[in-house]
Amino acid sequence: MKNNAYYHDMLTSRIPWGSSTCSKRVTWPPEEPAVIVRGRGCRVWDADGREYIDFRNGLGPISLGYCYPEVDEAIREQLSRGIIFGYPHPLEAEVAHLFSEIIPGAERVRFLKTGGEAVAACIKIARQATGRSHVIQIGYNGWLNALAGRGLALPGQAAAAQVPGVPPELSALHHAAGWNNREQLEELRVRLEGRIAAVVVAADYDHFEDGATFYPFLRQFADQTGAALVFDEIVTGFRIAIGGVQEYFGVTPDLAVFAKGVANGMPLAVYCGKAAWMRHLEQAIVSSTYGGDALSLAAAKAVIGIYRREPVIKHLWQMGERMWGGLEAIFAARGIPAVVAGRRPVAFYHFLPTAAPGLPERLGRAFCRAGVTLYRGGYVNYSHQKQDIDEALERIRQADF
Repeated sequence: MKNNAYYHDMLTSRIPWGSSTCSKRVTWPPEEPAVIVRGRGCRVWDADGREYIDFRNGLGPISLGYCYPEVDEAIREQLSRGIIFGYPHPLEAEVAHLFSEIIPGAERVRFLKTGGEAVAACIKIARQATGRSHVIQIGYNGWLNALAGRGLALPGQAAAAQVPGVPPELSALHHAAGWNNREQLEELRVRLEGRIAAVVVAADYDHFEDGATFYPFLRQFADQTGAALVFDEIVTGFRIAIGGVQEYFGVTPDLAVFAKGVANGMPLAVYCGKAAWMRHLEQAIVSSTYGGDALSLAAAKAVIGIYRREPVIKHLWQMGERMWGGLEAIFAARGIPAVVAGRRPVAFYHFLPTAAPGLPERLGRAFCRAGVTLYRGGYVNYSHQKQDIDEALERIRQADF
């Protein structure tokens, strides 16, 4: 029988890291599912038939829910007409116009498949537009752009001073800076005067509300240095607000990237921005055969329609408060030295210095045994209802830590 153990052996014997996505690697078998075979709404099932209330949501892309009927129907309808062609499909124009209507500053829009490559495209645009080479990066912007020494190699995981697989000459052009660390940014401004092409920023979810003053500071910083201000909205777009942090905080970047929340799991990334910056794509070539595939664009059109018509964002905030506030209350009641940072649609828990070394694994295994899949916290989706959240919290409350 092809069960979890079978697939775990297959994955670890043939695939480096045990998965093509590092963050999906199974670390706590047999409690943690080796593979997920299907999903519906806010629940998933593994190869052993076990059900989980899911807060990983594909690591973020599932914002409405698994097999969301309206989105699936849009995909099926387009599938009957074709997936990709040798010329643009009408959906490429339609979805680009939709983005221009709902995203502040999205005067021009283009499509790729992943957020990391879209950030790389924005960096290329900025370098062409400014004639400069240096890039300041705040937060994790995907593996393709994890080039700075001591920057983030993966979410929450710092790289070495010399990044493996990256030539020192290339790494020297990328500079990691901390969220809301203005002194560090000022030091970089002085040291790299006249050489900064772009400042790329992904929100710090633990200290998200600092963005109320930090994003305006970054706008001023970019204006003063002549650099492009690039918002990495791969996670925050269509979750914090429809238009992401730029809508939520009222600060418009020069360029922006959206990905995880745009097509409910179909692979699509959007890079967009002011026409004066995006026009440099005429010289700084970015091209991808699959950038405008019709299935992903059909999904995106349906998803955006749902966002505009229904109270998706309000629901994500409400369910996020219910789930992450409830989880932190369980930690407090059980004496677990951990805190949940934030109460938003995306939140993560962190262990205090007093936590025993084996506690993260012990809790991770217990959560899986209880039938709840978390991603150090994770995401709520539009299909999570109050009863699902309460059931998940009760499963965790009854778990054997």
